[in-house]
Amino acid sequence: MIEPVVDAEIHKPQSGATSFSVVPNGNSFLEPKTVTLENGNMVETQDKNIIIEGGLGSVDVYDQWVAPTISGSRPRPRYEHGAALLDDKMYIFGGNHNGRYLRDIQVLDLKSLAWSKVEANAVAESPEAAALFVPCAGHSLISWENKILSIAGYTKDPFEMVTVRAFDPQTCMWSNLKTYGKPPISRGGQSVTLVGKTLVMFGGRDAKRNLLNDLHILDLETMTWDEFDAIGMPPSPRSDHVAACYADQYLLIFGGGSHTTCFNDLHVLDLKHMEWSKPKQQGMIPAPRAGHAGIAVGENWFIVGGGDNKNGVSETLVLNMPTLSWSVVSTIQDHVPVASEGLSLVLSSYNGEDVLVSCGGYNGRYSNEVYVLKPSHKSNLQSKMMEGSASDNIIAFLSTTNASGCVEPESEAAPEGKIREIMMNGVDLESLNMRSEDASSQLVAALKTEKEELEASVARQQTQNVQLRQEVSEAEMGNIELTKELQSVRGQLAAEQSRCFKLEVDVAELRQKLQTMESLQKEVEFLQRQKATSEQAALSAGPRQSSGGRLWGWLAGAPEEKSGSQ
Repeated sequence: MIEPVVDAEIHKPQSGATSFSVVPNGNSFLEPKTVTLENGNMVETQDKNIIIEGGLGSVDVYDQWVAPTISGSRPRPRYEHGAALLDDKMYIFGGNHNGRYLRDIQVLDLKSLAWSKVEANAVAESPEAAALFVPCAGHSLISWENKILSIAGYTKDPFEMVTVRAFDPQTCMWSNLKTYGKPPISRGGQSVTLVGKTLVMFGGRDAKRNLLNDLHILDLETMTWDEFDAIGMPPSPRSDHVAACYADQYLLIFGGGSHTTCFNDLHVLDLKHMEWSKPKQQGMIPAPRAGHAGIAVGENWFIVGGGDNKNGVSETLVLNMPTLSWSVVSTIQDHVPVASEGLSLVLSSYNGEDVLVSCGGYNGRYSNEVYVLKPSHKSNLQSKMMEGSASDNIIAFLSTTNASGCVEPESEAAPEGKIREIMMNGVDLESLNMRSEDASSQLVAALKTEKEELEASVARQQTQNVQLRQEVSEAEMGNIELTKELQSVRGQLAAEQSRCFKLEVDVAELRQKLQTMESLQKEVEFLQRQKATSEQAALSAGPRQSSGGRLWGWLAGAPEEKSGSQ
């Protein structure tokens, strides 16, 4: 079936910007020079061609993106697609290619590194089944139990509300999940984060190109949507950002873009108290970007790709979430597809080691290339040196990191963007212990101060609660009085209505009497006219009618006239 051409926003370089070239998988690409620290000595890594054959097990380099050899028919190049990992297989769904929204499902077996295409069907033939095969881009793909959920996304004919679809890899069937509550309006470019048994959705862009910064949570057990208005200052409206969850309590939002600019700010939402904050970032502050991808690996949050509508971002970053400290993992050349917008990123593992797998993207050309990176987790060592008993409090980490003296935040990236390694050789253990004790005492003091501030805040809150209770009580009393007055007015109104009804009855009776009087008056006038006519006739008759005249005169009450003879 020919897919429709849709009006989709594509992040293309502006005029004058250098276009990037795509290097196919299986071919070598030039790795840039990097500088690392080994036992305090500077070691320069020469330019080299990195070709990986034999699957993920043959990846023996750390903190470098490499292109494995992949078999099978490659999917169509795309960006703004969704990717999810299930049973050592990376599922790719949808995306955007040359302004066309896609709807195919491609699977990469990470054990054999072979592509295959899935022919999906609907659960039942119905009018709703056609909506399951709508091409889309900018959606979110989440693995849940044994299925893959597709949430929201841009479509040619936008839905009114966000839809949730489920794909079952066992049956290759799509189904539409019925949700309850108040679903969010349709959108794309949002972030959807799995937190426990819920999905947390933030931001995006609706069908009218309006940017959003609303917050919605879907309970996957009851399939009920809830909208939350968290306290504090939320991130500005944006799309194409990334989100991650730390300790099942903190939702982190980074980057994204509006219609005119890209962001590099970091926001944290406390899901327990539903409060936004904008903490201070440590280390090298990232450049603004949108369309990047992110994946959490333990306490580290890896950020890959993205761009600012002019150039792709070549650095792969990692944020240590407990300390909110940024570091650069690796830097690649601009022509490598990892420096793209709209790429996907999933987390896999091989022999107990984590492996990041990226796919697709757009950096002047659409890509279908796959790259992998095995993180060395150097930031874990740095995190452990900085951690104390405040491991559950991000703000405590920020307030004690610089004071502890154990770790120096990175103010700038190492040459060529490599992570600055921590030199452990020659460290005085006694001095390190003393520093640790000083850090612990400072941490305890900071916690005491924070405790006092929290107690004072609780006292103020209790006072405000008492005042609010008094106001509520006064409002209830006023409500009772108003209710009584309303009942009295209702009684008066009922009495007036009864009186009006009686008056209407009286008016009707008076009208009837008036009509009767009018008819009587007409009858009297008729009799008077007859009388006048009769009198006139009697006068005109004269003596011949004397007896009659006397009769009428007697009837009229006139006295009899006596004759002259008597």
